[in-house]
Amino acid sequence: MRPHKHAELIKAWADGAEIEARFLDADGWTNWRLQEGGFIWYQSNAEYRIKPEPKEDIRMFVLVKNGYISKMSETKFSTDNLILIIDGETNELKDAKVIK
Repeated sequence: MRPHKHAELIKAWADGAEIEARFLDADGWTNWRLQEGGFIWYQSNAEYRIKPEPKEDIRMFVLVKNGYISKMSETKFSTDNLILIIDGETNELKDAKVIK
């Protein structure tokens, strides 16, 4: 007998993993969303995955001099005067702090 198509996901779910699903509808695939409660593992219009670990935010250290960015890196130097916090999931600027 062949194993179930989603055997590995079902086993991971039984062991406590969070499972996300997305569904194909008339407008295309929906966004991934956490599945809570029971699953219908045989739906032909669904995809399942183990919820990925969130990506960490990125900190960029910046030296702004005479109105221009003079240096930007993930390593802090004593001359840096600005920290940018970039969202690890969306890559959007989340926060900016002046270093005195």
